[in-house]
Amino acid sequence: MIDVQRLRTLREVARHGSFNKAAAALLLTPSAVSQQIAALERSLGTEVVRRSTRGVTLTDPGRLLVETAETVDAELSQARRRIDRLAMGSPALTVATFGSGGRRLLPPALTRFVADHPGVELTVLHREPEHSLPLVREGGADLALAYHFDGPLPVRTGLEWTPLVDDPLSAVLPSGHRLAGRESLEMGELFGERWVLGCMKTQAFLERYAALAGRELRIASATTDYFFAQTLVAAGVGVSLIPSVALAPSTAGLAVVPITPPRPARYIGVATPDRGRTSPYARALLAALLAP
Repeated sequence: MIDVQRLRTLREVARHGSFNKAAAALLLTPSAVSQQIAALERSLGTEVVRRSTRGVTLTDPGRLLVETAETVDAELSQARRRIDRLAMGSPALTVATFGSGGRRLLPPALTRFVADHPGVELTVLHREPEHSLPLVREGGADLALAYHFDGPLPVRTGLEWTPLVDDPLSAVLPSGHRLAGRESLEMGELFGERWVLGCMKTQAFLERYAALAGRELRIASATTDYFFAQTLVAAGVGVSLIPSVALAPSTAGLAVVPITPPRPARYIGVATPDRGRTSPYARALLAALLAP
């Protein structure tokens, strides 16, 4: 039998790369941490870390155990949360969402959910995917409306991902811009412009495109709010790349022009706990989000 506390200790060692830093995080002595790892290795009959003067690194069995530790910890957190709710006697649902999804996609689904489950206490948290996905995995939220760009999800273990909608990005220009009347644009046509970023994640994405075009990305403003970014574009500060879901319904002075294929997009979906740990209320809200 693998001791859960030893798994947690191993996870902290992996996170910090040393016994001393893991001990500080766990409020233990380095000797106690070393003893727990040694006991774990004895119980398994194999090494889980490699020790050196530069710190510790995981072996292949160690990496497998850290993944297992994250899953076990998430399941225990979920169980603790459900027990607390049962003790309180009131059903509840905690939802995490990113900003533009919370504005456009979530409200209609919540309206249907509240009509069908009027007794459920709802909590809605504003979180970006790198924070909302760990929150679901660790039991701090029942469901997350999230997104990713071309790469993988920020967190994959312990979660089930249900695709919801592809959200293509369009060029957003001041209405008087020389390219504003075009039916479509290629990305390379925009890299002589100054850019207004509405999401910090798009910077690396745009830098890759700029490098392919042999140009340097010139940034006029970097925000974390697509709606604010569009007001800056309308004021003539620069151009931007905005997902369809985040386009302002009516902002004077803007022109929206599609990008020619391969058109960049972000991929919106719903994250729920894996292994059948999704609550009935989370499943009901997921069904409402998927409904036409």
